[in-house]
Amino acid sequence: MKNVLDMFRLDGKVALVTAGAGNYGRQMTLALLQAGADVWVASRSLEKNERFAEELRAEGYEKIHAAAYDQADEKSIFALRDKIMAEHGRFDVLVNNSVYRATKDRWYDDIEFFEKSLSINGTGFFMITRAFGKIMAEQGSGSIINIGSYMGDLGADDYLYAGIDGMNGFDGPDYFFHKGGMHTMTKLIAGYYGPSGVRCNCLSLGGLFNNQDPRFIERYEKKTFLKRMANQTDIMGMIVYLASDASAYTTGAVIPIDGGYSAK
Repeated sequence: MKNVLDMFRLDGKVALVTAGAGNYGRQMTLALLQAGADVWVASRSLEKNERFAEELRAEGYEKIHAAAYDQADEKSIFALRDKIMAEHGRFDVLVNNSVYRATKDRWYDDIEFFEKSLSINGTGFFMITRAFGKIMAEQGSGSIINIGSYMGDLGADDYLYAGIDGMNGFDGPDYFFHKGGMHTMTKLIAGYYGPSGVRCNCLSLGGLFNNQDPRFIERYEKKTFLKRMANQTDIMGMIVYLASDASAYTTGAVIPIDGGYSAK
């Protein structure tokens, strides 16, 4: 019987983390690299991705690759897919981490900003999922990991932001909308690709500490069972689990990683 720790290894696997050089993306990328995968990071900014890749290479991680793509453009998605396939001849793990915040969190922004957000975070999310999902389905194996949010399950909590300039619990209606949709789409995607051996799960994340206003941090921590915000390693274990054979019988799940925030 296979050793359980070996089941978490990703040697020979190829992964893509969209927005992999971002705040949450950095630890996801590092986790997949440490588990043995070849990892691509991609977003609209090639320069940012290259800088991050160079940082990782300097730490000894040679299997990191940087690229650029536009999630609103299906041709750009196909070009990224073809580039990865030309390099490796296979594809195993898609981490849908990209998010576009077009509205600057204002309820009454021009509707064009809401529509632009949905074209990337809704339509674009679907386009990249089916582009890479087709490759994995033809291959007969793979894992899709969607990065959701507790805001996809819960209503707004203005208590967290009261009295803090520029912050409002009811801002960003597009974000609530597309994260809720992502959670439901995870189950649909899991059902569609399941017969082909491709799994799809979603992580419903809580707040990541990023030097926010001290009042926000104090209030948020009071709302969680663990009394703290997420740190720079809290997502790593679950990313590797969902990407690896350790989760071979897990699909269609929306898993909260929020310190207990949504369990209250």
